[in-house]
Amino acid sequence: MTWERKRLGREGEEAATAFLEARGYSVRERNFRCPLGELDIVAEEDGEIVFVEVRTRSSSSMGSPQESVDRRKQHRLRRLAAYYLQQRGLGGRPCRFDVVAVWVDRRGGVQKIEVVRGAF
Repeated sequence: MTWERKRLGREGEEAATAFLEARGYSVRERNFRCPLGELDIVAEEDGEIVFVEVRTRSSSSMGSPQESVDRRKQHRLRRLAAYYLQQRGLGGRPCRFDVVAVWVDRRGGVQKIEVVRGAF
């Protein structure tokens, strides 16, 4: 991954975190890493654990950010979520998967943020 893509991803996650917190989400963890991969954001809203996948784009040439969370990625996120819940002793808690789409301009300025609740 290029330095530019990493920077874009970090900026998108920062913007997504602020956006979610302003809307009442309580962020529990960011960038949870384990042997299975990484969860971008783990939050809580109204007693529900929310696993948030952040997708940042500077153009729509590759499709919308939400479209990039394909079946394979969804399967991986479900496995990561199960691991997280088990490791944190949160089994049995209601949970869902949200996708936050962040669009930025060429200078990295956030143009639009959209949350897809219960994306899959």
